[in-house]
Amino acid sequence: MNIQRKYCGHITIIGKVNVGKSTLINQIIGKKISIVSRKKNTTQKNIIGVKTQEHYQAIYTDTPGVLFEKKNDQINYKKNNCYKITNNTILIIFMIDRIFWTEHDQKIFNIIKKNNVPIVILINKIDKISNKVILLPFIDFLKKKVNPKEVIPISAKKTKNIILLNKIIKSYLPEKSHIYPKNYITTNSQFFTASEIVREQLISLLGDELPSIVKVEIVSFQKTEKKEVYCIRAIIWVENVRQKRIVIGRNGEKIKKISMISRKNIEKEFHIKTHLILWVKN
Repeated sequence: MNIQRKYCGHITIIGKVNVGKSTLINQIIGKKISIVSRKKNTTQKNIIGVKTQEHYQAIYTDTPGVLFEKKNDQINYKKNNCYKITNNTILIIFMIDRIFWTEHDQKIFNIIKKNNVPIVILINKIDKISNKVILLPFIDFLKKKVNPKEVIPISAKKTKNIILLNKIIKSYLPEKSHIYPKNYITTNSQFFTASEIVREQLISLLGDELPSIVKVEIVSFQKTEKKEVYCIRAIIWVENVRQKRIVIGRNGEKIKKISMISRKNIEKEFHIKTHLILWVKN
């Protein structure tokens, strides 16, 4: 009997804030499982994405952007877990912004290399580099300075070199049974997905008026008796009364808009009519 070999492994995506980690995992998975914005700290928790291609299954972890203390310019370990790579990680994808290798990048690299896990450096946003001639010298610089396994220039937003990255990742996957069913794409629960959809609208509509650390808590998520409608109740937690007023807006206009767009996006995601009730508390 011919038994097909299977390959499976965990890959962790790490980098500073706003380097494009969430955009990358969405492109790889082929669906938006991690919200994206220009604001720092948009991703607050690890997002797991699963990509299965015939005999290969890659399990990706999109980590929050690494934050640094303002006082001493050191990694804020209370708010970051980049140094806590899980034991089953077989490859680390370290993303950097274009041809900028900063002191922060070096400090992050010094931490993750201690895990003795192969590291692939992704030079993201190459679509924003007008003079591509400077790419090759920069790649040579990285190879000499930090000696990663691979250095790949990509544009996560425009899918440039994503196919090449996919081939390289498959080459690192060990022979192992698949952990998830072939059509499985994320471990995100419906609770988490609904809360992220609401939080994405808060970030999108309120911009710089509100910090991205605002929390959304789903307190109730159930179907009606006929099981044709979701009824979701959620709390938007803010830090103070001023932020509460910002979220609610004049005559409740902001919270109504946030609720309306979030509801439509939840219905689109879950393919079911939804009633969404939001409260704002501090």
